[in-house]
Amino acid sequence: MFGADWLDQAQDSAVAWSAVLISPFIGSFLGVVIRRLPAGKPIVWARSRCESCGVALSIRDLVPILSWLVSGGRCRVCGRGLGLFYPAVELAALGIALVAVRLDIGVEVWLDCILGWWLLALGWIDARCWLLPDLLTLPLVVAGLAAALAFDPAGLTDRALGAAAGYLALRAVAFIYRRLRGRDGLGEGDAKLLAAAGAWVGASALPQVVLIAALAGLFAAGCLHLAGYRLRGTSAMPFGPFLAFATWIVWLLPAL
Repeated sequence: MFGADWLDQAQDSAVAWSAVLISPFIGSFLGVVIRRLPAGKPIVWARSRCESCGVALSIRDLVPILSWLVSGGRCRVCGRGLGLFYPAVELAALGIALVAVRLDIGVEVWLDCILGWWLLALGWIDARCWLLPDLLTLPLVVAGLAAALAFDPAGLTDRALGAAAGYLALRAVAFIYRRLRGRDGLGEGDAKLLAAAGAWVGASALPQVVLIAALAGLFAAGCLHLAGYRLRGTSAMPFGPFLAFATWIVWLLPAL
């Protein structure tokens, strides 16, 4: 007979790998959110359509990754290219799940994935639209505190302090930057995202988040420079994608 330990391991494995199986579908939904939320379009009730000819897509057109591969990346009606956006988001969501399964077990995998998928949507929206919607940042703060209450009650105070410190710190930096430079350098959405980071990783880990985000931003700027983009003192990049990346990395650090 199999022992109880084997059964527990099997259950943890099933819970973990279920996140991998569902991740492309989550990625497909995230693609809809990324496209429609900044534009104020309905997310759940509106049918998905080809952006070239407007034909409503059927179920066979909406199977994540597979439909795109089978169709050769083209609309089956008008033949126009569908672009790489949706398969890219779906693959990114799958990658997040695979990393989570590699590093954690059981319900912890789902926490890793939920945070990673949420941050993926926020970072992608900011990269496309220079926007971090309250509809995503503020619930992420609440979700972080709720996760602490459910799974780490002893760390709830640190998480709450982290949320407050993250918001206030970036608002202070934004105020000082505006006074010195006469223009905005950080948006309020960045402060709310750092508040969400604090709610998930705690006040003690916020310096790591800011450091990794800053280094990632500098690396991206260096890559742009090497690619031939001329960066000046007035050049700007959205900070949200780097904050999102850094938050997930710091969240995963204990599992590394």
